[in-house]
Amino acid sequence: MPTEPGSAGLAAELVAVTRGVQPITQKWSFRFKVWLTWATLLLVLCVGLGSLGLDFGLIRQKLPFMLGLRLSPDGFVQGVALTLLVTALSMIFAVTAGVLTALGRLSSNPVAFGVATFYASFFRGTPLLVQVLLIYLALPQFGIILSAFTSGILALSLNYAAYLAETIRAGISSVDRGQREAALALGLSRQVIAWKIIAPQAMRLIMPPGGAHFISMLKDSSLVSIMGLWELNFLAQSYGRATFHYMEMLLTAAVLYWALSIGLELVQHRLEVKFGRGYRGT
Repeated sequence: MPTEPGSAGLAAELVAVTRGVQPITQKWSFRFKVWLTWATLLLVLCVGLGSLGLDFGLIRQKLPFMLGLRLSPDGFVQGVALTLLVTALSMIFAVTAGVLTALGRLSSNPVAFGVATFYASFFRGTPLLVQVLLIYLALPQFGIILSAFTSGILALSLNYAAYLAETIRAGISSVDRGQREAALALGLSRQVIAWKIIAPQAMRLIMPPGGAHFISMLKDSSLVSIMGLWELNFLAQSYGRATFHYMEMLLTAAVLYWALSIGLELVQHRLEVKFGRGYRGT
């Protein structure tokens, strides 16, 4: 039986639409299963913690202080607020120092290359805790006295800049040299080439390991507690020692660190999507 005019084209369109719907359905099915798995594991974790007989009243009492909703006795921020402040400032300084070190690693100047490699080798080859103690306890021996807040930020910045430098260097090196030469041939300045051509492409490779460094920095900020800063880890240990309820306080701190890490992971994912748009498949 002959088909009506245009029926073949309509059938082809229906097939194309169906093929487009299937990947979307599979995508949402995968996401639903992932969220279901997370919800199940989270429920199991909550039931397990609830069976330990924890003092949730104590957690509710101390939570505002651990979140930083109350100021410390000297009027300074504490808890999560101080942890975020230390981490944010350390991130800014670490990125700045990391970019400079990466440029030194890529430089043809032997002095710049030597300084960059020496700095990166020292701060990657020594423990962060030792660096914190050197800056806070050893420098006063030579008349350089820094506050605990400044010492913590300086140690975190210098340590993570050494790791970020290699990540940034790898991202810059991944951009094909021919693109720079073509941009120079068009008369573009080096600043425009760096910001408009190299940086957007390099960020696609820099973001995944760079985001992991920042999440690690958030957790390593707990090391500043040894200098007496009233950040999240310091409060958890202090309240646990004062009430003899270490489990409640340390678990609360662990959950808060976890929540902050998830927030950074979401920001990292958004940035990865943004800088990877030009590399997606059709």
